[in-house]
Amino acid sequence: MLDVLLDREPFSGPATEILSRIELGEIEGCLCATTITTIHYLTAKTIGSKRALLAIRKLLAIFEIAPVNRPVLAAALESRLADFEDAVMHEAASQVSAQAIITRNPSDFKKGTLTIYSPEELHRILELST
Repeated sequence: MLDVLLDREPFSGPATEILSRIELGEIEGCLCATTITTIHYLTAKTIGSKRALLAIRKLLAIFEIAPVNRPVLAAALESRLADFEDAVMHEAASQVSAQAIITRNPSDFKKGTLTIYSPEELHRILELST
């Protein structure tokens, strides 16, 4: 999402295409609750608080939110993933039965149980399926 919101080339293209499909309801998108706060923090520093809040409103309108609660945090503590933040994201996704995680850092999730796609990979898959 940061690639789209901050227009980070060359990464924003595939991510924007995926976001468009989510907006159109072709695929369902879900963000981890803690991801929302991270997105706001990072975008506010770059584009300002007012625009960051507008971006968060838009994300909340089109994405489902995977909650971060005690079971998610407890599972993340027991996770085989090295980074706790990644483990929380993975466990939140697992709790809502997500099919995959989309990230530019797939190696961070190697020891997880969910399928991991880069935005480019998912974009190619979606293009082939249409």
